[in-house]
Formats: sequence, structure tokens, C-alpha cells
Amino acid sequence: MQYFSHIYTTNSSQRAAALREEYTAMRTDYCGFPMTDDRLFITELISKVISEIKCGRAADIDGRMAEHLIRAHPVLPVILSKLFRLIVLSGHVPTDFGYSYIVPIPKSNVGFSKPLNYEDFRGIAISPINSKVFEYCFVNKLDFLSSKANQFGFKKDLGCNHAICTVHKIVEMFTSGGNTVNLCSIDLSKAFDKVNHRLLIKLMKRNLPLCFLEIEHWLNICHSVVK
Repeated sequence: MQYFSHIYTTNSSQRAAALREEYTAMRTDYCGFPMTDDRLFITELISKVISEIKCGRAADIDGRMAEHLIRAHPVLPVILSKLFRLIVLSGHVPTDFGYSYIVPIPKSNVGFSKPLNYEDFRGIAISPINSKVFEYCFVNKLDFLSSKANQFGFKKDLGCNHAICTVHKIVEMFTSGGNTVNLCSIDLSKAFDKVNHRLLIKLMKRNLPLCFLEIEHWLNICHSVVK
């Protein structure tokens, strides 16, 4: 057991080192697509994003909620627009954007007949409301973050049922023609815990504008506590 554990740790370290080298090589002379005016965070966009935020959600670590932004003075989107433009131009994200807290939610299949451990809970991170608005604007303005049509996870109004329906339709198409279909399923219940999060490399491969890549230090200032 210790032998295989050592192999896994060594391979993980080697992969991490290879990723760091790949990132450094790409980042040195990276420029990406030019920043155009249509990608700026204008007041109208921020007003639209704020109006679409769902209410009744948990307050962030400073006690701010979506309702505070929705019912604030109409000048707020103007101020946030200036703030977001400064973030993009300076490549500096406010420290408060990195503060969040995690709420442990019991999984639906967990009973109370046995002692619970950390694997019986799902952690939900509550991010600052202002950083959420910035993220929504970021996603709204950039078409670099699109994904394939056959990806059903982490998308609005899509989920496992759509993936199962797609598989069913494909199998039905082949079997109706007299063919045999062999299926292989893989349990990826822990995949999200082990997935490679070096998304900056993927963003550079999509030619993300350099000014947006400059805010990469946001990943280094994230701090969280467990409620």
C-alpha cells in the first residue's frame, strides 16, 4: 500500500512540475487577443447583472446580500463599473474579493444512524456579492469560456437527466438498425476533487486578453473559513 501511495504521490508531483513549466513557458511572451471596447464592463451590463441576481440567498462574510445591491441607489452600477474597469486595467483584485466562508450541507443520502464524518457533507462556499457581480460580468462579456454542447455538468438548466437521455437516444439509434452497443461506465464521484485546476493554461490556449489574465493573483488571495 505504501509503495502504490509513493508512486501516486511521485506521479502527481511530476505532473504538477510539468504543468508549472508549461504555464511559465506560455506566460512569458503571452499577449492574447487585444482588449476591445465591447468587452468593457459598462454600467448597463452591471445593472442587468444586478437585476438578474437571485434574492433570498445567504449573506456573504460581511453580511451583504443581493438585496443590498438591487435596492441600492441607482448610482451604484456606475461606481461598480469604474471599480471593475480599474481592476481590469491595473490587474489587481481587491483583497475582499478573496474572502468567503463554507457552509457544510449534509448529503441527501446521509442518515443519522451512524457517526458522520467530513465525507458526509458537501461544502458550499459563500463568496462576496461584489465579486459575484464581477464574475457574472466577466462570463457575460467573454466568449472564451464557452464549452462543448455535449457537456451537461455545471450548466444552467442542464444535468444528469439530459446526459442519460442523450445516451439513451444514441443507443436507440444504433440498436434500431440491428447493431449491438457496448457501454462502459466509470464512477467519477471524486473526479471534481482530483481534477486539474490549472485553468490558466486553458485560457491562454483560447487567447484570453492579457489584461484579464493579469488578475490571476486572485487565485492566491483566496481565504475561507468553515461556518
